[in-house]
Amino acid sequence: MQIVITGATRGIGKAVAALFAKDTIPHHFFLCARKKEELTELSVALSSTPAKHTVTIFPCDFQDNTQIKAFADLILKTGQPVDILVNNAGIYQPGSCYNEQEGQLERMLQVNLMGAYHLTRALVLPMINRKQGHIFNLCSIASIQAYANGGSYSISKYALSGFTRNLREELKPFGIKVTGIYPGATFSSSWEGMDIDPNRIMEVSDVAKMIYAAAHLSPQAVVEDIILRPQLGDL
Repeated sequence: MQIVITGATRGIGKAVAALFAKDTIPHHFFLCARKKEELTELSVALSSTPAKHTVTIFPCDFQDNTQIKAFADLILKTGQPVDILVNNAGIYQPGSCYNEQEGQLERMLQVNLMGAYHLTRALVLPMINRKQGHIFNLCSIASIQAYANGGSYSISKYALSGFTRNLREELKPFGIKVTGIYPGATFSSSWEGMDIDPNRIMEVSDVAKMIYAAAHLSPQAVVEDIILRPQLGDL
């Protein structure tokens, strides 16, 4: 399979890559993130598994659409359609709509929404032609539950959820599955350095396992939405 994961070197993205890498059938991973050193380290780990997966890495800042296009072009040059696309790249900045810094909404929308939008548009035509593929968009519980100090982040994730739902309807006739992932508090890089009780927050592997399971259903079934929350409720 050809598996594309954005924001692949940390948190949920890295956990998804690691889980698929356990497969005995060789995959071709296309991984992007901002830091080349972290991508290289992950590439070595995935290609060293028994299946000896092929790994292509591409340093990419999702604030720059030209870099997103270059990543898509790299994938398209293989001539093989994408089997699984995990739109995971995202950033979080706290703040309220009325007092967050100028330009924060634009940054949140660019990385959390437009990055997924442009990359999906670039890669989806070969998937349509083959009538097969699965797109996962990492939304957030913030997409469906407003909270104080969520500001532009919540707005951007709400918009990503809307994109996901539209995409699901548009791609139904072509056999392409679209799944929205809505995790609550998950111990990813956004929570690093915070004093969090481990019993109050999910593990990134929890989310990865749900994505993996959804990707292995029969062609006749699709999980449209996956909502995960800490057992004791939202933080």
